[in-house]
Amino acid sequence: MRRTTHAPGTVHRLAIESKALAGNRLGDPTERLVDVYIPAGHTGTGLPLLVDLVGYTAGGPAHTAWKNFGENVPERLDRLIGDNKMPPVVVAFPDCFSRLGGNQYVNSPVLGNYEDFLIGEMAPFVEEKFSCGGTRRRGVFGKSSGGFGSLVHAMLHADFWAAAASHSGDAGFENLYIPEFPNSLRALAKSDNSIETWMRAFEAKQKIDGKDTLLLMILAQAASFDPDPEPSTFLGLRLPVTLDTCELIEERWANWLKWDPARMIETHAESITKLKGFYFDCGTEDQYNILYGSRRIHRTLEQRGIPHRYEEFPDNHSSVDYRMDISLPFLAETLTR
Repeated sequence: MRRTTHAPGTVHRLAIESKALAGNRLGDPTERLVDVYIPAGHTGTGLPLLVDLVGYTAGGPAHTAWKNFGENVPERLDRLIGDNKMPPVVVAFPDCFSRLGGNQYVNSPVLGNYEDFLIGEMAPFVEEKFSCGGTRRRGVFGKSSGGFGSLVHAMLHADFWAAAASHSGDAGFENLYIPEFPNSLRALAKSDNSIETWMRAFEAKQKIDGKDTLLLMILAQAASFDPDPEPSTFLGLRLPVTLDTCELIEERWANWLKWDPARMIETHAESITKLKGFYFDCGTEDQYNILYGSRRIHRTLEQRGIPHRYEEFPDNHSSVDYRMDISLPFLAETLTR
């Protein structure tokens, strides 16, 4: 039994039938769960809305589930709000899990149009039901792939979100993804270099390991950044490297780089000026080398005099939920002002 001295908020589990996700090539369901946290003593009316974009291999409801040796996000919110470390907020936890193990929260014919789902369906649905959020009262946050989603949404949809926070969000694709391509090819080689053969074997397994999910992650990125428009290609999946020599296929890799926040910031930095607040951080020991892309984003914003808050901390990419003790108060205070 977990002991707490803070009044618990309420988590409501809702379901949304999405038009934006209809026709996705993965065959993923279009009905999506969204858990919604309402602080103790509130109905949601008049409160800001935060949206939690979870990292790869997770879905939003994973953040509301019981957690060993620590707090889930609702318990963290109970503590931060109960200790007056942050104003009360409504928080939505949408389930954006996919057959490929996760999401980058952008529109894709393979995964589905998750940008449209979040902005055009999920957030308005929650706001109408609980009378919360609204213009200049919405914030988005996330870690890893969810952090990437927050970075991209901050740059592309600053007219919708008023604040954003990213923990170790994917950035600096050369350092992040290129080192993983040889491992991906070695795994595919055991399946005759066939993504379809590998996927069907993976989905038939009774037990998966970390090597499986690393290749699956690369396929999820491929589906997000460079889906094959050819209908005959299995699930629209293709890699940006040659299968025999692991050389970059320039046209395909260029499609990936268009989504690199470390590059996007060069043409979208002015969007950040529209936000009421922008926070991001990264561990100095990040094993996926995201630190260097994060520093590039920070440098660009600093050179252009664009207000933001950037922090580095002495840790790696894993199990850094404790950083929400910084980002959640930042977002709540920014949106309450």
